[in-house]
Amino acid sequence: MVVSPVKWIRVHINKITQSIAFYPALIAISFLFLSWGMLELDFSPWGKQLKQQLSWLSLKDASTARTIISTVGGAIISLTVFSFSMVMIVLNQAASQMSNRVLSSMIENRFQQIILGCYIGTIVYALFLLSTIRDINSGVYVPALSIYLLILLTVVDIFLFIYFLDYVTQTLKYENVIHRVQQQTRKSMEEKYSTMADIIPGLENMPFVELAAKESNYYQGFSTKKLLALAEEYDLFISFACKPGDFILKGTVYIKVYFVSGNTRSDWEPAIDAFVDFYRGQPIQRNPEYGFLQLAEIALKSLSPGINDPATAVLSLHALSDLLAYRLSYYPAKLSTDINGVSRVCSMVSSFQDLFIKCIHPIWNYGKQDQYIQNELLIMINALKERDLENCHTVLLNRLLTKVGEAKKQLPANEENF
Repeated sequence: MVVSPVKWIRVHINKITQSIAFYPALIAISFLFLSWGMLELDFSPWGKQLKQQLSWLSLKDASTARTIISTVGGAIISLTVFSFSMVMIVLNQAASQMSNRVLSSMIENRFQQIILGCYIGTIVYALFLLSTIRDINSGVYVPALSIYLLILLTVVDIFLFIYFLDYVTQTLKYENVIHRVQQQTRKSMEEKYSTMADIIPGLENMPFVELAAKESNYYQGFSTKKLLALAEEYDLFISFACKPGDFILKGTVYIKVYFVSGNTRSDWEPAIDAFVDFYRGQPIQRNPEYGFLQLAEIALKSLSPGINDPATAVLSLHALSDLLAYRLSYYPAKLSTDINGVSRVCSMVSSFQDLFIKCIHPIWNYGKQDQYIQNELLIMINALKERDLENCHTVLLNRLLTKVGEAKKQLPANEENF
């Protein structure tokens, strides 16, 4: 299958920016330019004069300079290896004890990427300096200013490492992982949701064509600006028949394109395919529903016989209840409009009922015999009923509330009253 270059570039840029190596690579390149700038300063007339006036800034022995740089470079390499090993251990434990879906949010953590980038940048800086040392009699040609800056960077890296140790140990705590996923999901919802639900316009009298998927993969959304511009240019209305995150088989119809008679299908069909994204992964910033699913998976993994940690499942339920309460009052956008305010693209979205059944019901099925889960579900459902001011989901909430009440009645009397 031939992939559009525009689509290929967009998908791969997205993968690169979410990679754990993205920020370290940028920082390493900036340190490389820093070393070049410091060498220019060292060998400039002003730099030579400064080193002559301040004797403590001069290094006249080239072998001493090499020893300092080699020692620093070797030490920072060891520090980097140890830090990367810690990160890999944390990721492995998170995948085995919670869910491998949370790895993406941990890998994309900018703070640990910046620290690792500082380590790698210091190594690049040291290696570049090491290649410039010359055996000469005059000390002014030894990059003393650059070497002293390297020593300062090493001291900073040591303090960063101390803080990094504490940060990594805190990162693995269940409550921190759950809170991070909750915050990312809430932020994504605040960016994409509004207080008004969209009303789909009637399209019964318009001709349309159906487009099928050219590969089996996960539908992740579309390039909004480009697809709207295309729809405006050819006067199209595009309706998606699948939700972001759905797995689409090759040959399955996933789009209906309504058009005005006279348009040529060959003009806009290849462009639509180029602006729609299919790839694997669960980026919460693209689809807040992934955050709900990740929290539900953490709860289910915690309730599994191998881990048996209902307290962690309760933490996930608390986070889910907060997000579901927000979802009661805010709605994901179904319609995308062009610059003239004309609705051009209609997307399928998950309703509150879909999210509730997909996330809460499996937790109930796994933990229905656990008193922790029963009590927290009672509290959560009653809280959601209070937030449901228009009573749109009373039947859904009461149905599970009845099941929880019946399960509590089946407890032995001494255990229920304990």
